[in-house]
Amino acid sequence: MNDTDAIDFALFVFRCGLGAVMLAHGINHIWGGGKIEGTAGWFGSMGMKPPLVQAWLASLTEIGAGVALVLGLLTPLGGAGLVGTMTVAFVINHRGNGFFIFRPGEGWEYVMTLALCGMAIGTIGPGGWSLDRAFGIDDDLVGWTGLALSAGAGLVGAGLLLATCWRPPPAD
Repeated sequence: MNDTDAIDFALFVFRCGLGAVMLAHGINHIWGGGKIEGTAGWFGSMGMKPPLVQAWLASLTEIGAGVALVLGLLTPLGGAGLVGTMTVAFVINHRGNGFFIFRPGEGWEYVMTLALCGMAIGTIGPGGWSLDRAFGIDDDLVGWTGLALSAGAGLVGAGLLLATCWRPPPAD
């Protein structure tokens, strides 16, 4: 395996792993456990308004980001979906619970890691084994452009969503 093939393979594995995690989250929010209604109830308990709309928005964003990452199609936008959903999760659920995920309330190490990975894959690009490469758009979507799309769109989207739809419950 030459260096280029090794890099393409590593990016493919990285992208597919991230995409699979996002797909699993989105699918679970819709069809797992309490289904979409349970997800909406959970979101509502954390102050997301209107909860059913927020549950669908988060779930479909996770599925869309997962598919984009697995396929390597518009990869920075898949990264933005990851950055955005994990930023919202950090703010509304994880930030006050310490760093470690295994602590009560689930800390923020997991969502931080996923958000950073979304930003990294959006900046680096999907590699050669991707639809972005097949369509000849990968060179236009890496570097500063990829960073602006993945981090910028993800953080701006999360910020707008939180500003307009999050009303934290009163502290006990």
